[in-house]
Amino acid sequence: MKTICKGFFLILLVGFSLYCIYQAEHLIKIISLRSHNPKYTAMMKFNEKDRLQQINKEWSDYSNISGQIKKAVLAAEDAKFMVHDGFDFEAMEAALKKNMKYKKVRSGGSTLTQQLAKNIFLSPKKSIYRKIDEAFITIMMETVLSKKRILELYLNNVEWGRGVYGIEAASRHYYGVTNTSLDAYQAARLASMLTNPRGFERNIGSEYLDEKTNIIFKRMELVDYPK
Repeated sequence: MKTICKGFFLILLVGFSLYCIYQAEHLIKIISLRSHNPKYTAMMKFNEKDRLQQINKEWSDYSNISGQIKKAVLAAEDAKFMVHDGFDFEAMEAALKKNMKYKKVRSGGSTLTQQLAKNIFLSPKKSIYRKIDEAFITIMMETVLSKKRILELYLNNVEWGRGVYGIEAASRHYYGVTNTSLDAYQAARLASMLTNPRGFERNIGSEYLDEKTNIIFKRMELVDYPK
């Protein structure tokens, strides 16, 4: 019996050690994100299975990203970004209640940092193991990176349509202008697409999208963002 217990403990210890090494690799990559702008993300790699997809992406430094889009995205995705440490537990609880009400996943309650962790490092496929990895990476990102850098990375890597990544590519794709030329309503429109960019890209003039845009537009002035 003692031999079995020792064997089981050894397996757990080896498994835990390997997992720590796995997360240490993530930590090294996160540290490099302080100064390194990723050209390719896990989300892009996952979407490579769509052979018709061509990557449309152009980096914009934080100072060259419109304040309107910063406010719009935070109003749409993470209004408490400036005050949380990576997790919005109230939003998660509300999302759980909503999903239980409709008996399917309609809301995730993820913060912008959690979304960034998934987009850069993980598969979009949902599983308990991915959520655990996401949680560890989120904690490390919030510890190592500034809020300004997290928002900069998010706005330059989030998907805004089929093969369209980042705010500069999205601005040119949908409006034919640079992101700094967007007005407040256009910024709100783009932010409203983030929950389902490919779907809204095919139905850009939907009434539902109009309603979302109007809600975000009204919330924008209430949102603070890293200066």
